[in-house]
Amino acid sequence: MNLADARSHVSHAISRMNAAYGQPVFNEWVLVSMRADRGAIMAYEGPRAEKYKQQFTLDLSSMLKELAGQKLGVGDFAFASDAAGTHYDACLRLGDSSYLFANHITRTMAEIRDTPLWLNAQKPWAELSQKFASDPLE
Repeated sequence: MNLADARSHVSHAISRMNAAYGQPVFNEWVLVSMRADRGAIMAYEGPRAEKYKQQFTLDLSSMLKELAGQKLGVGDFAFASDAAGTHYDACLRLGDSSYLFANHITRTMAEIRDTPLWLNAQKPWAELSQKFASDPLE
């Protein structure tokens, strides 16, 4: 999959999640290449467009703790239940070295999951996961 298609699929899935949940599940997301020779932010959508890069490494810390010792396959995902504030709540591996990190900047995953509507919002996320598992971001 190319970057433009990946970005479109992510945006559409998150919009569907938000609609199923009745409010934003994630109000920001970032597509990242984590290649050893050249990591880069490939796309961002959210309210901190001018500031998110300054805190990006710090904001990943909760997710990196959650992922410690895990090796996600393409299409696999993880959630950091207690990632507060601007710390990223969700991670989805999109390709060999590419990842989606998503966040709600004022709610934790534990708070989001506490609402029964979370069950409906999971379907678009799972479908997005399957999409990348079958067609990884190059």
